[in-house]
Amino acid sequence: MAVIAEPAVETPTGVDFSLSEDQQLLRDEVRRFAVERIQPGVAERDREHRFPVDIFQEMGEMGLLGMLVPEEYGGAGTDTLAYLLAMEEIARVDPAVAVTFSVHNSVCCWPIVRFGSEALKRKVLPSLAAGETLGGFGLTEPGSGSDAASLKTSAKRDGDSWVLNGEKAWITNAGYAGWYVVVARTNPEAGKRGLSAFVVPGDAPGFSTGKPEEKLGLKASRTAQIYFSDCRVPAENLLGEEGQGLKIALATLDHSRLGIAAQAAGIHQRALELAVSYAKERVQFGQPIANNQAIQFKIAQMATELAASRALLFAAAAAEHTSQAGRLAAQAKVYASEAANRACQESLQIHGGNGFHDDYEISRLYRDVRVTTIYEGTSEMQRMVIARHLLKE
Repeated sequence: MAVIAEPAVETPTGVDFSLSEDQQLLRDEVRRFAVERIQPGVAERDREHRFPVDIFQEMGEMGLLGMLVPEEYGGAGTDTLAYLLAMEEIARVDPAVAVTFSVHNSVCCWPIVRFGSEALKRKVLPSLAAGETLGGFGLTEPGSGSDAASLKTSAKRDGDSWVLNGEKAWITNAGYAGWYVVVARTNPEAGKRGLSAFVVPGDAPGFSTGKPEEKLGLKASRTAQIYFSDCRVPAENLLGEEGQGLKIALATLDHSRLGIAAQAAGIHQRALELAVSYAKERVQFGQPIANNQAIQFKIAQMATELAASRALLFAAAAAEHTSQAGRLAAQAKVYASEAANRACQESLQIHGGNGFHDDYEISRLYRDVRVTTIYEGTSEMQRMVIARHLLKE
């Protein structure tokens, strides 16, 4: 496998979002760490389905697992754009590590920071920010995916505790996470207003995890079901107020879609680099295939779509606290994820038969990128979000 060095193809965003000195330094440091520490062994971890505990310990020491946590709770307190820059650099090297990084920061730490009580923040955030444990997020169920309001997991108040029963599916970091943000039904008669969110410790009585899922890609990321059987959670672990569960979940997904868009951009970047490198090296009919206009057009299209993805991503990050945040996050996610899928397909096509072999990096990227149009809301759901925003205006 070729060693990943500096990006071979840098693409401008097309939007004037200049990086601060701190953001540039952070991006460069994460890029160095990704190349030196994450990249070695990436293919072996994929083949062995091995979760890289040691890498996440180092990321915790670097402050990367507390990027969105304010300094008063032990975090780095960086802005969203800095987090997205880090996400892209990690995804460029290993999308499986990137998705754990995203889930921990975006759908566990972020909603606790945004909606948690002061006592809950001080109880949970320091260990997450330090990387002493990882975070998870439980919304999807075997019978409830895009239709989150139809979930069945229940929570009933019993004295100074909430008692949860049910199951969640496709939970990233299951079995490794020490804290999970979980949405459950607290009022069966109230429909979507009857959902509430909780912060559940991984060692809570009645909590258990299932066996790891066998997935098409992201094999070094742990995904499994989690189960609640009379699982007792302290009453103070209610996140926000009772009945706010769906609101919290949707706000969290709006934010986390930016992370998945950045993950897609990182994969896209690497697919483009591999295509350019292979096209220059591969000789057919007495010349490098890079001399063929058909190959040149593929590479040009990949580079152009990557620039568009970054422009949307930066615009969405800049609008995070505006009324357009949800729409722009959905636009960035749907475009970047679909563009990255196209880029991996075209890069593999440029590799020809070699691209179909696991010895070539593009084979793994082709598998890893596929889920980006599904998790954090499918492409179809993103288009619904975009249309609803526009039709309400």
